[in-house]
Amino acid sequence: MQSNFSITEENYIKAIFHLQQATGSVTTNELSARLNTKPASATDMLKKLKAKNLLHYEPYKVFYLGSEGNKIALDIIRRHRLWEYFLVETLGFGWSEVHEVAEELEHVGSKKLVDKLDAFLDYPKFDPHGDPIPDINGKMSSVIQVCLAELPLGKHAQVTSVGSQSNELLQLLSHKNITLGTKLEMQARFDFDNSVEVKIKDFPPVTLSEQLAKVLFVKML
Repeated sequence: MQSNFSITEENYIKAIFHLQQATGSVTTNELSARLNTKPASATDMLKKLKAKNLLHYEPYKVFYLGSEGNKIALDIIRRHRLWEYFLVETLGFGWSEVHEVAEELEHVGSKKLVDKLDAFLDYPKFDPHGDPIPDINGKMSSVIQVCLAELPLGKHAQVTSVGSQSNELLQLLSHKNITLGTKLEMQARFDFDNSVEVKIKDFPPVTLSEQLAKVLFVKML
């Protein structure tokens, strides 16, 4: 069974899903900025998605996905994150290399292929960036985590996810010997610029900017 939606439609559905996670609804300007398109183009697509009963939408108002739209979004996200996991764990890609490739592979909508990929990978619960992978029913595992910038002094923690998948960020983390699963200790916080100093086993203490600490998530040990 193949997906009945175009690549553009799937990109819109996924973008709306991610945007509505924060507030439960989305504006046309937020969506067009996310997809780097004109508001008029976004409006045309919203009308199409509403006609397919995927979206609660009225002109000039906030909008959000309906139950069927959420289901489709989770399926797209499942495909994307499974492909990322496959690329890293099976083909040996670096975690900073896989997002753009998975953006293309996620549109291969064969349910049989995705289910077999899931089984082949032994049903992973998190992708290489620490984001939960929806299962066949759209359910996702959760982990209690905090932003590194909020980790108290002297506390030990383990890196669980990153808030951005930009190549620049992931390369910076690799340069600082930080990846998923890295264990660290919060050693200092500097009021001047809100940067922090952390200690990673076998490495000298390293200073992280406030911007970096805010997009790095950890679970306390």
